Amino acid sequence: MTYPNTSVLAANRSGALDSYDAGGNIYRPFSVFSVLTLTLLAMLVVATFVWNLLVLVTILRVRTFHRVPHNLVASMAISDVMVAALVMPLSLVHELNGRLWKLGRVLCQVWISFDVLCCTASIWNVTAIALDRYWSITRHLEYTLKTRKKISNVMIALTWLLSSIISLSPLFGWGETYSEGMKCQVSQEPSYTIFSTFGAFYLPLCVVLFVYWKIYKAAKFRIGSRKTNTITPMAEVKDETQQPQMVFTVRHATVTFQTDGDTWREQKEKKAALMVGILIGVFVLCWIPFFITELIVPLCSCDIPPICKSIFLWLGYSNSFFNPLIYTAFNKNYNNALRNLFSRQR
Repeated sequence: MTYPNTSVLAANRSGALDSYDAGGNIYRPFSVFSVLTLTLLAMLVVATFVWNLLVLVTILRVRTFHRVPHNLVASMAISDVMVAALVMPLSLVHELNGRLWKLGRVLCQVWISFDVLCCTASIWNVTAIALDRYWSITRHLEYTLKTRKKISNVMIALTWLLSSIISLSPLFGWGETYSEGMKCQVSQEPSYTIFSTFGAFYLPLCVVLFVYWKIYKAAKFRIGSRKTNTITPMAEVKDETQQPQMVFTVRHATVTFQTDGDTWREQKEKKAALMVGILIGVFVLCWIPFFITELIVPLCSCDIPPICKSIFLWLGYSNSFFNPLIYTAFNKNYNNALRNLFSRQR
């Protein structure tokens, strides 16, 4: 998702060193900071593509991953691979040209459409994973594998449908993406701005915050219930009226319905809750600066420093890099599958 006149690289060019080429066109050499920025952004593009592609290959190769919740992870990895392959490279070229689009109207429309489509799908895929984890933790008896499969497929379909509606709307006359002066940007029509920002970010943000609040509440309730679900029998019970004499001794002062440590399911739920919390936290930190400016600027005709806009944009793109890192870090099966994948290649 892009904006006019915003460029980290162009903002750091040295105007004092301007020169002209043989055709009389102005040429501004890059500063050292701009070269370093370009290198880091190029590395981010490559790393995002490679890491998400590895997750997809792992899911395809390992048969046990051909089920819920790995289909949700695969959908997220597809959207993030598309961000890295179709959106970020052209956005980098756009930055290099000082936010001037020199590739024509048609390619501009295609690029903006893929930008909105892939970023929106990535955000809603994170939301779908959070919802799946919430239901599996709080309703594990009703949320059977068959039900989980149906719901996850519905969430994937709705994710891509909603993303397509938001991204393709400008192609049918809801605002303009390409304007004179070689500017290529998301439609600045106020009504579209409200629709796209709420559909792509603010609505899923409300969902994931509600979900994590419910997960935290459920975890707190379980900890409290464990403390109360105890039986404290008499230390020793003897019956001397019957023959032969029998003695029953309770060796432990307290008997609980749970083991002393966390059960396997509780440990799994804690890990899932922590993973969802980190996934949501990174998602919010990466995207909220961009979408605040996305909503405010067209409505109030405000202006934000170009370098800030570019930083917010690429911070949002970086969420596609962090998603697979966070998910695989909390899943030993993925780690083992990735190791096996590399060991077979040797």
